[in-house]
Amino acid sequence: MKVIDHQPHAWLLLEDESGLLIDVECHNGAVSCSVLIRLNEEELAEYRDGGHAYLNRLAETIHYSAPILAISNSPYKPRKLRGYQDQVLEAIRQWQAQGQPGGTANMQH
Repeated sequence: MKVIDHQPHAWLLLEDESGLLIDVECHNGAVSCSVLIRLNEEELAEYRDGGHAYLNRLAETIHYSAPILAISNSPYKPRKLRGYQDQVLEAIRQWQAQGQPGGTANMQH
């Protein structure tokens, strides 16, 4: 897994052997966490057309759908991937150690 794009304090785009994943920082009051989803075919097509700007819009949509709340009916909630935290953290460490290629600011996750 590797980091291929990011928006500081908002999202990371990662790539693994199965495709692209977006890790979005979500906040609701005092509750915050990241939501990792795999991009589906529609999202991949939108990303190919809209690039970084599309990912900003997607991350905002995910964030405002409140997928971190227990009572949420966010369409992203059932897509939330689990069991990837160590892989994501290792990808961030490697990316930071390489001077964050393609990145513009220090990213803390």
